[in-house]
Amino acid sequence: MTWTERTVLRDGVRLVCRDWGGSGAAVVLLHGLAGHAGEWDATAARLSTTHRVVAVDQRGHGASERLPTDVSRAAYVEDVLAVTDRLGLQSPVLVGQSLGGHTAVLTAARHPGLVRALVLVEAGAGEPSPGTPADIGAWLDSWPVPFLSREAAVRFFGGGPVGEGWADGLEERGGGLWPRFDRDTMVASLAELARRSFAAEWSGVSCPTLLVLARSSLLPPAEIDELLRRRPGLTSVSVPGTGHDLHLERPGVLHELISRFLADGRRPPGARN
Repeated sequence: MTWTERTVLRDGVRLVCRDWGGSGAAVVLLHGLAGHAGEWDATAARLSTTHRVVAVDQRGHGASERLPTDVSRAAYVEDVLAVTDRLGLQSPVLVGQSLGGHTAVLTAARHPGLVRALVLVEAGAGEPSPGTPADIGAWLDSWPVPFLSREAAVRFFGGGPVGEGWADGLEERGGGLWPRFDRDTMVASLAELARRSFAAEWSGVSCPTLLVLARSSLLPPAEIDELLRRRPGLTSVSVPGTGHDLHLERPGVLHELISRFLADGRRPPGARN
């Protein structure tokens, strides 16, 4: 199957989506910081055989508004509401990786009647991390832009499906490949996460939730234990041989986990609660 580009405007901010169609329950896919909707293509193609699937370029990312003035956590949440409303996605399942997963958590916590279920890929409640904006800024500054070729970009991002996925997020300008985002906008998007805890929102989520973790997770073990303690009904699973971008590394495995979780509520193999 192929996707159709859909555009949603909210308060003058352009949000571009990949609408994969499908006739089942709605699924909205939310990428992480500095990512793009295309990261979900392999998963979306599989899910669209049984669900109505839409992947969103979130504000400041991809084909969406490059320089939004508001990059608060609330703005990201309101964007999800706008997309689901304008595209007629009733009671959607929200699937989010990293920062996109945090947006999904906040949406479910603040609008409990909206979300059918959550699938969080390498994402949690969000604990204060004062050094994260500077660390991410330094990482983005390390990118040797413009990349002179796609092959060079793939190598820089680690090669394989992860390198390919990140390279897909670049655009050609002036004879080179550049990020489809503004560096300072990315750093500003982390400001709230750096200074406050969202543990109360995490505890307030009432919908069924699947937490999918990488074997080499960026979430510290103590934080994972706290997530499970605060949400005793949550289902979690760790995917062997994966890192933070497991949605790029193992889209087939992720699809199987999501499908089983949504179809009948059975716990995936190796899961715990």
